[in-house]
Amino acid sequence: MQDEATTALTLDKQPCRLLPGVGPKLADTLAKCQLHVIQDLLFHLPFRYQDRTKLYALRQLRPGMEALIQGQIISTHIMPTRAKPQLLCQIHDGTASVYIRFFHFYPAQKQQLQIGATFYAFGEVKWGSMGLEFVHPEYRIGAPLPASADGCLTPVYPSTEGLSQLQLRKLTGHALDLLHQGQVLTELIPSALLKTQGFPSLAEALQTVHRPTPKTDIASLLAGTHPAQQRLALEELISEQLSLQVFRAQTREALAPAFAMQTNLHQALLNNLPFSLTSAQMRVLDDIAYDLQLAKPMLRLVQGDVGSGKTLVAILTLLAAIAAGWQGALMAPTEILAEQHYQAAIRLLTPLNIKVVCLFGSLGSKARREALAAIADGSAALIVGTHALFQTEVNYAKLGLVVIDEQHRFGVHQRLALRQKGLGAGVHPHQLIMTATPIPRTLAMTAFADLDHSIIDELPPGRTPIVTAVVPNHRRDDVLARVAAVVAEGRQAYWVCTLIEESDALFAQAAEAVLIDLQRKAPDLRFALVHGRQSANEKAEVMGAFKQAQIDVLVATTVIEVGVDVPNASLMVIENPERLGLAQLHQLRGRVGRGAHASHCVLLYQAPLSQEAEERLALMRQHHDGFALAEADLRLRGPGEVLGTKQTGLVDYKIADLSRDAALIPLAQTIAEELSTYYPSNVPLLIQRWRQHKLQYGQVG
Repeated sequence: MQDEATTALTLDKQPCRLLPGVGPKLADTLAKCQLHVIQDLLFHLPFRYQDRTKLYALRQLRPGMEALIQGQIISTHIMPTRAKPQLLCQIHDGTASVYIRFFHFYPAQKQQLQIGATFYAFGEVKWGSMGLEFVHPEYRIGAPLPASADGCLTPVYPSTEGLSQLQLRKLTGHALDLLHQGQVLTELIPSALLKTQGFPSLAEALQTVHRPTPKTDIASLLAGTHPAQQRLALEELISEQLSLQVFRAQTREALAPAFAMQTNLHQALLNNLPFSLTSAQMRVLDDIAYDLQLAKPMLRLVQGDVGSGKTLVAILTLLAAIAAGWQGALMAPTEILAEQHYQAAIRLLTPLNIKVVCLFGSLGSKARREALAAIADGSAALIVGTHALFQTEVNYAKLGLVVIDEQHRFGVHQRLALRQKGLGAGVHPHQLIMTATPIPRTLAMTAFADLDHSIIDELPPGRTPIVTAVVPNHRRDDVLARVAAVVAEGRQAYWVCTLIEESDALFAQAAEAVLIDLQRKAPDLRFALVHGRQSANEKAEVMGAFKQAQIDVLVATTVIEVGVDVPNASLMVIENPERLGLAQLHQLRGRVGRGAHASHCVLLYQAPLSQEAEERLALMRQHHDGFALAEADLRLRGPGEVLGTKQTGLVDYKIADLSRDAALIPLAQTIAEELSTYYPSNVPLLIQRWRQHKLQYGQVG
């Protein structure tokens, strides 16, 4: 078929500095936002809109709304405070008055705010000490704000310091003018592949998204469901599929060692187990065995609910590499989980005369030197650790297999850095990715489309279902009485503290306060505390005592979310569960129900609850299937929250939303396959347009 990307992409070649008003300094600032050429500006899409189409009377204002207002200044004064003076201005429009507050101002600003002048502003309405107020709104004196009376929504763009929204609106306006003047922006998706969908052209879609007209359906635009947005979201999802295809293809071209899964060591380990593998574990091991016998790098994601036996699958896989004379590495996101894996590996592999070493950030200097030497000379067959495994001074003699647990907690760069460690032996190591966070199908089809997928969908026999109760905080003493009753029966409990702020120091303070309160109310119980501010040795000591039943109740932060396995613990209390997502709550709940006793999870919430929090807690009570909860979490909170990847670069779409646009994904996959087969020269152009950094992730060698 004829390739349609034959015309030079003029706007793809013209640098932003050719636009009016762009000098060297602004060009450098634009580059910080990856805006190098004019096409980049066209695809730098608004992430939300402000509705400046309506002028609100001041009596209509309510806290939390964004509003365009106009009024006469009736007072202006500098208000002294203990910190620093504030500039306070009051305006009135005949219906009501509001205050305009400036925490930062310059002396001449007070002179501009003359009594009687007409004041135009746009911003968020807040409830302040003197009533309704605007804090540092966008404003003008004597003239309406730009785009306040043209009947259009005002786009709000991702930005950086030194790049204002007004500048971005002007620059995108210039870029749209060039597009309408006939400058070329090639359609990289052939019209034949889109004709049945009823989408607008690329130029029409960009015009609508950047500059919606008064005729644009405002409700659909604000919801992200307008055909113009869906047209662009589809192209972005296609680009993501293509970038992952390129990554996968490049990886598959590399050389990897071939291993046999069935070895004498493998059988010896199975013979030493006091139980048999589940059929789900055996099915997943068959998938892995097929991958390992090829001389191509395995890229496989193994999903399994909490307690499904993923660690054993990982160790059996690592044993295949070790039996063939290669090293294996097992990386976990926290020292608690890495220590858990290390102890499991020691227990299972020491009887087979296999040397296992650990590499944690907190390891002492002597132990670290010894571990590094054993890794470098190859005497260490299995290396277990945290992100310390891929630091510069770590040199593997013959790394053939990498297992990464809870990979989404690592950045993309970290995963690739560990893979690069195998290049010293002239091969790419196989990669096995494990997660106990069930990944919704929608998310797996996108963020992990470069991986083959296997699911351990069966729990070992003897596991008891966990009963979940939702209890208000005013019944806290009743919950503590239940904890005491469980301990009296010879079992143990967790009491988990949460905070909104992601701060180890604040987490620790909150947990310590809870510990003191619980000890005061239940002095006969043996309490201990574990949190992120403790050293690895302190945490290990506490966890060891808890496993040996020397502690009745473990007060902890969410540091125990993964990897903690104490079968005698049958009760989990989670404070403020409304602050957590379903996936994290399910992970925490999975710390109990690991023994033969009936287990319970109490969600101790603080009233009043938001509607979304009520729905989340109700779902936790109703469902025990992690995958059903993950789908609900994706719908309620979005992909970045579900995977915990807001800072890792895995889910950073410009316009697509995986929960909203799930129906587009199968179409995106189909079109991506068509493009790869019949329009191959369009592929790198589409990736460059939407996902230029993904090209770097896909480099092999």
